[in-house]
Amino acid sequence: MQIIIVVSNLKDWDFNIEGVEVITAKQYLTNPKYPALKNAKIFNLSRNFKYQSSGYYVSLLAAARKHKAIPSIATIQDMKSSSVIKILTAELEANIQKSLKDIKSDKFTLSIYFGKNLSKKYDSISLQLFNLFQSPFIRAHFTNSNQKWVISNISAITTSEIPDDHKDFVQAAAKKYFESKKFNVPERNTKGYDMAILWDPEETTAPSSEKTLQKFIKAADALGIHAELITKDDYNELSSYDALFIRETTAVNHHTFRFAQRGQADGLVVIDDPESIIKCSNKVYLAELLKMHKISAPETVIIHKDNMMLAPDILGYPIILKQPDSAFSQGVTKAVDEAEYVAKVNALLEKSDLIVGQQFLQTDFDWRIGVIDGKAIYACKYFMSGKHWQIVTWDKNKTAGRYGKVETMAVEQAPKGAIKIAEKLAKLIGPSLYGVDIKQKGDQFFIIEINDNPNIDTGVEDAFLKDKLYTEIMQVFLKGIQKSKMA
Repeated sequence: MQIIIVVSNLKDWDFNIEGVEVITAKQYLTNPKYPALKNAKIFNLSRNFKYQSSGYYVSLLAAARKHKAIPSIATIQDMKSSSVIKILTAELEANIQKSLKDIKSDKFTLSIYFGKNLSKKYDSISLQLFNLFQSPFIRAHFTNSNQKWVISNISAITTSEIPDDHKDFVQAAAKKYFESKKFNVPERNTKGYDMAILWDPEETTAPSSEKTLQKFIKAADALGIHAELITKDDYNELSSYDALFIRETTAVNHHTFRFAQRGQADGLVVIDDPESIIKCSNKVYLAELLKMHKISAPETVIIHKDNMMLAPDILGYPIILKQPDSAFSQGVTKAVDEAEYVAKVNALLEKSDLIVGQQFLQTDFDWRIGVIDGKAIYACKYFMSGKHWQIVTWDKNKTAGRYGKVETMAVEQAPKGAIKIAEKLAKLIGPSLYGVDIKQKGDQFFIIEINDNPNIDTGVEDAFLKDKLYTEIMQVFLKGIQKSKMA
């Protein structure tokens, strides 16, 4: 990968980094050599990023040339909006308070150089902000109001704004950054592609174990895809891959969603894509989708403060109550009488203006049909956990669960009605990887929910197909990557 640093004036870059080309913004914009470059990464250190300035055009034209610009046009715009800064940094709230708790003044400025700060105690927050606002040099301004630190402003800075006593540190940080493995990979052959698999080593309810992830990596390698595990701290490396496979529990207000958005914006094949995460994570949306397309589901009512006492007349007791963005059976509860119903509905409505009420269907197991690219690839029976009414019984802290047994079979052995309804719903969501949960009563099948990022684990979902399951999923990635390269 060719690394190019773009500055307004060559005198602006006074660091010695081997293997890095330094040019002016004028050269990048006007020299015919640069549009013809393939696989280039542009570090834009122009003095001015104002709309239609040369610095603005460097990042804009980099996108048109399929170069990877840091900062991108999107990042430049994000830094200008205080509301966007507030939204993007909401997840960093706890780390901000922890990192700045010992500062006595009401204002604090953090200088970030390639994700690093002179003080190691700010490394964590510096890396997180660098991942969110990718620019070589960043200055973040914090203010303390009512004993709470907030970000008041974030901006990209140029070398001229770096204090002299910081420059040795900046030289070392830049050298380490550009010498890292992501810039020293050999030129790919024509059949070789790279995939990032996002996971959290600390997650207790991860959709795939590390052992299973190694099976995905092996299957990818057999198809000419080099796959490797990344974590949320590798956000700034996304653009160097061809595909992103998310194997961490997803949510909209979460870094997994930002990874999906950034990957899609950078032209990667992403599973699961941002739209799938949005649609699958919200049970209110699912209820409306099923109704519009006349897909069988248990009787369902969207509950709000004005109609909460009507739902029991329609659904009867017991009633299943669902928080719209619940996952892994968490945020799903059962009310057996009016007193319990009122208490639980009021608690759920404190978190969301709308919740889902659903008719309770007692079954010994739920069907789980795995679907990718519109095609069913595995079929499981998830049995209820002990005498519980769900497939998992959670402990009081919701951190560990006891699961019921699972029976896995060939898709051809599962009821045709279950496969048909699962594939129909999946195609309405998109082409990603989904787990469709279905209840069966006699010859009738009822959709319970559809999950992006479904569980796939060794000895469970792969019990019938074994290694072939991982190959089938990687083949979908390969087809998508090849298609994107031809576009």
